[in-house]
Amino acid sequence: MNGTKSARGRRIVLWRHGQTAWNLERRFQGSTDIELTETGFGQARRAARLLAALRPDAIVASDLQRAAATARELAALTRLDVTHDAALRETYAGSWQGLTHDEILAQYGEQYTAWKRGEPVRRGGGELETEVADRAAPVVLNHADKLPENGTLVVVSHGGTIRTTIGRLLGLDSHHWEGLGGLSNCCWSVLGEGARGWRLLEHNAGTLPEPVLGDDD
Repeated sequence: MNGTKSARGRRIVLWRHGQTAWNLERRFQGSTDIELTETGFGQARRAARLLAALRPDAIVASDLQRAAATARELAALTRLDVTHDAALRETYAGSWQGLTHDEILAQYGEQYTAWKRGEPVRRGGGELETEVADRAAPVVLNHADKLPENGTLVVVSHGGTIRTTIGRLLGLDSHHWEGLGGLSNCCWSVLGEGARGWRLLEHNAGTLPEPVLGDDD
């Protein structure tokens, strides 16, 4: 989707962190604090150059190191301070965390299938997607409310948290949040202020087609 250049009003850019070793292994990170790979740092530097061109007014980020390190690359170019907030962390997924995709299917197949059907599932005994949105979306809105007219906020977070936040801000029923699709590492989505609320202007932008590694992490 495109339309960012013609957008008026405030904008929210939701930017996923760079690549980690667990992404490559398709290992569920959740709230586990995993660092970026060298490739991940390179992705963050490249994406930061593109996002700096949007002249953001504020940056807020998850305090997990993969998101915080990604945010630092943009802060270095824009000279903006980064506000860190634990409410922007990825979904806590209990016993799923640290398992590969195949291990989750083998050990929690029914739970995984129910989640993919859109049922409210506490993956691994962790958070519901609606609970993630309950903590993350208000933080995003609070920072957006502080923007100047036509200002831009960059939110550096995680795939699952970004998807649930977008779903909540667009007013979509949680059953349909999966339909938004995931973000590749260091790609972003853009919400713009419309007459009836927030509108999705771009989704998974910033790269030629890349596989989505580790959808919720």
